[in-house]
Amino acid sequence: MSGGAIAAAAPKRRWYAQPGVRAVLPVAAILLVFVVAAIAAPWIAPLDPARQSLLARLRAPGTTVGGITYWFGSDELGRDLLSRVIYGARASLTVALLSVVVSGAVGTALGVLAGYFRGWTEIAIMRAVDIMLSIPAILLAIITVAVLGPGFFNLVIVLGFTRWPRYTRVAYAQTLSVSTRPFITASRLAGARPLRILARHVLPNILAPLIVVATLEFGLMVLFEAGLSFLGLGIQPPTPSWGSIMSVGRNYVATAWWIATFPGICLFLLVLSVNLVGDFLRDRFDPRSNIR
Repeated sequence: MSGGAIAAAAPKRRWYAQPGVRAVLPVAAILLVFVVAAIAAPWIAPLDPARQSLLARLRAPGTTVGGITYWFGSDELGRDLLSRVIYGARASLTVALLSVVVSGAVGTALGVLAGYFRGWTEIAIMRAVDIMLSIPAILLAIITVAVLGPGFFNLVIVLGFTRWPRYTRVAYAQTLSVSTRPFITASRLAGARPLRILARHVLPNILAPLIVVATLEFGLMVLFEAGLSFLGLGIQPPTPSWGSIMSVGRNYVATAWWIATFPGICLFLLVLSVNLVGDFLRDRFDPRSNIR
C-alpha cells in the first residue's frame, strides 16, 4: 500500500483529541463556569447581594440563620458572600470585556494605519506608543481614575486608554508583513482604495495574533479592575466587586477570613484559566509552533 493510501486510510483525529486540547479543556471549563455565573447571576445567586441582616453578620461558611444558609459565610453587614462573589464575577468580566474591546479597537486601528501608510503617520503613532509604554500601566490608571473619578464607565475608559499600545505594536508588525504580499499589491494596482484594502485584506490576515493578545489582556484587565476597586478607585458600593470585597475583608482577616479568601480564590482561578487558554491559543495560531 502506498504512503498516500496509508495517509488516506488513517482516521482523522477529532478536535478534542488534538495535542494540547485535552490539557486545556478543564481550564476552559473553569472559565466557562465564571462566564455562565456572571451571565446568570440574577437567577443563580441565592440572595440579593445588597440585602443586609445584622443578625447574620460575620457568620462562618455553612452557617444557617433564619432559615438561610450562608454557604460562603457573610460579611460585616450580614450580606451573603456567595451572592456577592457571583455578582462580583459579573462586574469583573464586564469591565474586562469592555476594556479589551475599547483598547483592542483603538490599538488595532492605530497599528494598522502606522504599518500601512508609514511616513509621518508611522512616526507619530509609534512614538506615542513608546511614550505610553514608558509609564507603568497601573500608575497611569490610578492617576487617570483619580482625575476622572471612580465609577464603572470611567474604569472602562481608563483601562482601555492605558492598554492600547500593546495592540498597536502587534498590529503594526503584522501589517508591515502583510502589506508587502502580492495580493495587496494587486489590489493597489486594481485601484482599490486604502480603507477597502485595510478592511478586506489586511485586517482579516492579522486577526489571529490580535485575538491571542486580547485573550491575554483579558486576564490582566480583571487584575487591574480588582486592584483599582481594592484601592477604592474602581466600581463603587453598593455594586459588589471582588476587589472591593477583598478590601473590606482585609480588616477582618483574623476574625472572618472568608470575606477576603473566597473572592481571592475566584480571582486567582479566573486569571489563571484565562492565561492558560491564551497560551493555548498562542501556540495554535503561531506558525512556528510544533503543534499540528
